[in-house]
Amino acid sequence: MRRAPLSRISVYSTHRNLSRSCPALSAKPAASGPSNPTSDTSPKSNDEKELGPLTRRLQEATEEALLEGGRAGRRAVLEDAGFSEELKAKLLNKLADAKFQGEYSAAASVLAHSKIPDSAGLGTRSIAAVQPWTGTESTEDAVLRMLNDAHKPLAPGLRGKNKIVPEPVDMRFKTRSNVSAGQRAAEARDKASLYTSLSGDKQKDFGLSDEEREAMKREFRERFTPGARAMPNTITGLAALANERIENAIARGQFKHIPRGKGVERDTRADNPFIDTTEYIMNKMIKRQDLVPPWIEKQQELLKTAANFRLTIRTNWKRHMARMISAKGGSLEEKLRRAREYARAEEVHNPKRKRKVEEMSVSTNSTDDPVMVKMRQQAASDATPVTEEVKESREENMPVGRPFRDPAWEAAERSYMELAITNLNTITRSYNLMAPELAKKPYFSLERELNSCFADVAPQVAEEIKARATAPAKSMVEYNFLGSGKPLHRGGLKGTFGMGEQSRVWERNEPRYGFKEFWKDLFKKDK
Repeated sequence: MRRAPLSRISVYSTHRNLSRSCPALSAKPAASGPSNPTSDTSPKSNDEKELGPLTRRLQEATEEALLEGGRAGRRAVLEDAGFSEELKAKLLNKLADAKFQGEYSAAASVLAHSKIPDSAGLGTRSIAAVQPWTGTESTEDAVLRMLNDAHKPLAPGLRGKNKIVPEPVDMRFKTRSNVSAGQRAAEARDKASLYTSLSGDKQKDFGLSDEEREAMKREFRERFTPGARAMPNTITGLAALANERIENAIARGQFKHIPRGKGVERDTRADNPFIDTTEYIMNKMIKRQDLVPPWIEKQQELLKTAANFRLTIRTNWKRHMARMISAKGGSLEEKLRRAREYARAEEVHNPKRKRKVEEMSVSTNSTDDPVMVKMRQQAASDATPVTEEVKESREENMPVGRPFRDPAWEAAERSYMELAITNLNTITRSYNLMAPELAKKPYFSLERELNSCFADVAPQVAEEIKARATAPAKSMVEYNFLGSGKPLHRGGLKGTFGMGEQSRVWERNEPRYGFKEFWKDLFKKDK
C-alpha cells in the first residue's frame, strides 16, 4: 500500500524531468495536432495521465524531507520507507542536483551575467539577474508588497530631490599607532604558526595529538569550500541543521552522563478545567503573599457574632429556667427530678439533630473497606443497648409531659433577639455576595435558634440547680465597696493601693461599711 503512490511519484518526476530536458517531447502533441484531429479525444496512456492532488502532495513531501530534512529525513526516505533501488537512485540524483545548484548558484549567476552584451540596458540586466520564478513568493518580495500596499509611493512630480547629507568630518588630530616592525612580524608569526603546525613534522609539534591535528585540518579545509559558511534561509532548514547537530552530539555520546536535576513540582489545579484561570492565578497570588480574601474575614466576623449571640441566649435561658424550677419549692431531689423530667420531655418533643455514622458522606471507592465496615458494625452494636436502656427508663418513669417554656421570658427578650437575628442576616447577606458558590451560608431564623437553645440547655439545668444549691455563700469581702464585682487585692484596699500592710477584716451585716468608716480606717493611727 505504501509503494504504489511512490512509484507513481517516481514516474511523474521522471516524466517531468524528461519534459524539461527535452522540450521537443512536450511540443510533439501540439505539432501533431493538425495532422490528427482525433488525438484530443483519444484516451491518454497511464504514464501521460495527470497525477492527482494526493500523489503530487506525497511527491512534494518526499522531496522536502529529502532536501531539507537533514540526516533524519534522508534516513527516513532512503532506508525506512522501503523504496526500490531504482527509485532510490533517482532520489539520490535529485539530491545531488540540488546540492550542486546550491553550491554553484553564485557561479551560475556570474556566468549568466557574462553572456549579457555590453549594449544591454539596465532593465535587461536587472531582469537577467532576477531569480527565476519558482511558484512561491519570497519573504522579501512579500514584505515589499505589503509596504507598497500600506504606503502608496508618491507620483514622480510630487517627489522631492534627494538630498545628500554630508557625513560629519572628525577634525580632531589622530596619532598613528607606533607599532614596530618586530611586533608586526611577531603577530604574523603567531598567525602563521597555526598552519605550520599542521605540516605533520614531529619535530615542530606544538603539543597537538594526531586526532586534534586532523580535526584542525578538516576545519581549515571546510573554510575554503564553496558553501562553507552558508546558512539555511528557512525555518525548516534551520530545524534540520539543529537536528543534525543534535544527532551528531548524541552519536558522540555527549548526552550520556548529564546529571538529572530536581523534578518540577506542578500544581494539579493548574490544568483543572473546572477552575477559572483568573480565579486560580488570584488564589495563588493571595496564598503566596499570606493574605486572606475578604470573604474569609467576613466569614470570621459572621461566626464570631453568631457564637456570641448563641452563648448569650443559652446563658440567660439556663439561669432563668433554673430559677423558675427552684422557685416552685421542694427539696433538692424534687428540683433535680423536675429538671430531668423537663430534659426528657425536651428530648422527645425537640430532639437534637446529630449525624450518625450511616449518614456521613463517604466516597464510593471506600465503602467496601474493612475498616469502614467494622466502624459501622461497632456503631450499630453500641447504639442498640443505648436505645434499650432509654426504652426501659421511659417505661419505668412517669409519662413524658410538655417541655418547659416561658412566654413571658420570650416576650421580654424578643426585641433583643429579633435585632440580633436581623444583624446576623445582614452580615450573612454581605458575606454571600462575596463568597464563592460552595461557601455560601443560609440565613438565620429566630425560631430555629430558640429550638436549638432549648434542646442544648435542657440537659444542663439539673447540674446548674445542684451547683447553685451546694455552692457556699459568697463573703462580703469578695467584692469591693464600689460594687463592680471584682475581688479585692490580697491585704484589702490598702494592699490594692500598694501599702503592703496586713489588715484585719471583720465580717458583719450591720451597720453597713460605708465611705465614712473607710475614711476613718484609712487615716487612723496604728495601735
